[in-house]
Amino acid sequence: MSRRTRRERTSAPFEASGTARCTVTVCRGCCCGTTAKVPRLDHEAQLTDLRAALVGIAAIRRTDCLDVCERANVIVVQPSTEGRVAGGRPVWLGQVNDPGAAADITAWVRDGGPGLAAPPGILDLYAFQPSRRVRAELHDE
Repeated sequence: MSRRTRRERTSAPFEASGTARCTVTVCRGCCCGTTAKVPRLDHEAQLTDLRAALVGIAAIRRTDCLDVCERANVIVVQPSTEGRVAGGRPVWLGQVNDPGAAADITAWVRDGGPGLAAPPGILDLYAFQPSRRVRAELHDE
């Protein structure tokens, strides 16, 4: 698993008001984002669609391996500042391998994301808790 650079750790995605927006981290490391692991998905199109659907609403971040390869493709939705204050915590979603799941994630983030809006019930099928070591690598615990 690679560590984020100092610039990535210190620069947060902010709204015009100065508060941090939700961040959607999309794993595109050794297993996530490859046709060897998930052959029927256009991985680049999924990332492009998320970016287009959430422009101005959330920061979309592509990252190397999050070290939960058995759950490829992995997406982590981190709360906005307001969502964090309201009790929201990062939500890890695995096996996000169909357009419907990405659309559900997009709708949830548009509604406010963790702490501000309840996720669509279908996302319960994708949610999981990674180990503390893996969560610490994302620097958000």
